[in-house]
Amino acid sequence: MNFKTGTTDPLISINQRLTRLEAFDAIKTLKATYLMACDTKDPALMRDCFIEGELMIDYGPVGQFNDREQLVQIFTDVGCHPHMLESHHGHNPIIELIDSHYAKGNWELAYQVLNSREKKLTQITMIYRDEYRCVDDHWKLSLIHISEPTRPERIANSVVCL
Repeated sequence: MNFKTGTTDPLISINQRLTRLEAFDAIKTLKATYLMACDTKDPALMRDCFIEGELMIDYGPVGQFNDREQLVQIFTDVGCHPHMLESHHGHNPIIELIDSHYAKGNWELAYQVLNSREKKLTQITMIYRDEYRCVDDHWKLSLIHISEPTRPERIANSVVCL
């Protein structure tokens, strides 16, 4: 973390670097857990990835939510069906640790969903812009904003009828 300690003790620098690496690893694990909760249709696991209380989730056309319960409800109503086979692939994380309790991150997402009832395969790429809070020594999502990549040649949204 970019803490200024005012000391030249090399152990403090090593400890700070270790803490930073542990935070990065915890945030990557959090994001992987969130994506897995989506794919395995696990509302309780999804809920646990977010802070309690007010937050901001902007899923564009899917909706905006300021409470994790709202998100879990729409996820349960729309996505938790055996005919909706989803696959979320988050990659290329860029994580900025602001301090020991706050971080920001950008992730690319390759997403596809096979709706076996309608016989449609949808593929989308987008960018996740996240914020994280460390609460009781656990990193949680406090903000998600999705957007399409800024370079038009990277946009790959398609629907295929099977």
